[in-house]
Amino acid sequence: MNKGIFLKIREEVKKIPKGETRSYGEIARIVGTNAHVVGFALRGNEDMTIPCHRVIKTNGEVADKFSLGNWPEQKRRLEEEGIKFKGRRIIVK
Repeated sequence: MNKGIFLKIREEVKKIPKGETRSYGEIARIVGTNAHVVGFALRGNEDMTIPCHRVIKTNGEVADKFSLGNWPEQKRRLEEEGIKFKGRRIIVK
């Protein structure tokens, strides 16, 4: 896998404002790859400056394999930023 694309993905994720989310597909379109590559790039992330918890599935659900914990941890972090949920899915305002 091209590490350059992983760096581009992580830099794009850093731009997501607190209290907002983007889907894996949205990030993929911006950097010119596919959603699976975005998932691979974030799955290995251990850098706390990259808010990978703000990247969710296209259907509005948190990811099964959040890199800095598990899906309940991703949900917890998003709730701390004011995002509301019904189960594992974000409630759109």
